[in-house]
Amino acid sequence: MDVIMPQLGETVLEGTVSVWYKKVGEPVSADEPLFEVETDKVTTQIPAPGSGVLACILVEPGVSVKVGTPLAVIEAPGASPSAPVAASAATPPASSGSTASALPQNSSFASTPRPASTRLSPAVRRRLREQGIDPAQVRGSGRDGRITPQDVQAFANGRAAGEGARVVPLNKVRRITAAHMVRSRATSPHALQAVEVDFHRVAAARAAGGALWRAREGFTLTYLPFIARAICQAIGRFPYVNSSFIDDELHVHPRVHLGVAVDMNFEGLAVTVIRDGQDRSLSALARQMHRLAEGARSGKLASDEMAGSTYTLSNSGSFGTYFSAPIINQPQVAILSVDAVRKKPWVIEGPDGDSIGIRPIGVLAQSFDHRAFDGAYSAAFLRTAKDIIETTDWAAELVAQNDIETY
Repeated sequence: MDVIMPQLGETVLEGTVSVWYKKVGEPVSADEPLFEVETDKVTTQIPAPGSGVLACILVEPGVSVKVGTPLAVIEAPGASPSAPVAASAATPPASSGSTASALPQNSSFASTPRPASTRLSPAVRRRLREQGIDPAQVRGSGRDGRITPQDVQAFANGRAAGEGARVVPLNKVRRITAAHMVRSRATSPHALQAVEVDFHRVAAARAAGGALWRAREGFTLTYLPFIARAICQAIGRFPYVNSSFIDDELHVHPRVHLGVAVDMNFEGLAVTVIRDGQDRSLSALARQMHRLAEGARSGKLASDEMAGSTYTLSNSGSFGTYFSAPIINQPQVAILSVDAVRKKPWVIEGPDGDSIGIRPIGVLAQSFDHRAFDGAYSAAFLRTAKDIIETTDWAAELVAQNDIETY
């Protein structure tokens, strides 16, 4: 049976085989992990489609191929071996036609090895070109002496060491993030607005129910779910904020698929997606945020749980930031930065006049695409979100929902 590149989400068109867990000739059991695939969304372990012996590997690690491309062949024990063909990093498999005739012969079976220069994958060629390195200088550690991207980087690091510089290769997540951010800045005319928010009602709710929440749920109730709840409510009044700019048209989404940026241990960012945020309570938002963040960092989320967001929250406040100017997550038209909440002197307006008190204050900063709407619309949206945060009885809402919400 053929092992093919699976469809890992409706928006994913290709994937990269990052590792094979079995070698040619080894037995394979159905549903045991057989290989690992990287996409621009997620890294996923793929199980074997059936039991037998891994007869041949058609696509080596580091090769990107389209969904549906044959990757390997599993045969019944004792069956005649399949023709030994393989896709090296130099030549990805053809998307149609005869696989065997379109792919280069696996050098482990070939009588005459190919010159090393003909076995360079596109990724290796690109790195060699970027670093200005002659492939003849690099010793390959891959199958049959092929040069891998890690070999190129190791050589570049060694060369740079003598120059006093440390070259750090970008992993796939970092490269995708970099390209996405450059494209966003080039596409959208970014504008930035911010409001200061008094979080005293949120702080009171956390103080009253935080210990019980942590004991029962196993994680801390942060400020972020409260902000998310307020943002989803405010979007109901200002729907253009929850839009995508596509082909010179504004596509206004009726449902709030809330993206939450997750730091991947300083190796890049992943945006997890809480679908239908407009229908979720405070407790449900908190649980979903925690589950998705843990899943993203462990690489266990489905690709659809990291795609399709319509508005994004970027939370750097856990690191103590005061004010951030986030970059829009294309093709969305707005993104909100959530910065640290700190106690500070604050003017409190009351029926008997103004007074000074110590309040937990934080800044919410929104970058928006000025093609989609103007500053007045953005400012009114931020003011509404601020009012919701400052006036909602969060303690009562948390108590009312805490016992009945499920994942």
